[in-house]
Amino acid sequence: MKHNYKTNPLILDLITGLKKQSRESEAPLWRDIAHRLTRPTRQYTAINLSRLNRHTQDKDLVLVPGKVLGAGEINHTLTVAALGFSAGAKDKITAAGGSCLTIEELMNKNPDGARVKIMG
Repeated sequence: MKHNYKTNPLILDLITGLKKQSRESEAPLWRDIAHRLTRPTRQYTAINLSRLNRHTQDKDLVLVPGKVLGAGEINHTLTVAALGFSAGAKDKITAAGGSCLTIEELMNKNPDGARVKIMG
């Protein structure tokens, strides 16, 4: 019989941290991301680089509450925070001059959640 609750301690800690940050900085962005991460893992977002390239501009700050996949190319510099990255996606983002962060690193860097685009 399957259980209906999260068991991954890393995800649970991240959700708790996001909710705490949302209360402290009064930023609804972190509460929204925490809510998205409480869904079942098979409903997590998976975004290809081609979609990121189409819907973003140079120097954008993007948050993906799921995984970034390496299909497609990226033509401009992006800072991408996500739950996970494929090896190809990470290589292509850094080759284009961008950077890859975890959601927790982004939350610590930008506690009020200013200028963050959510993809997914």
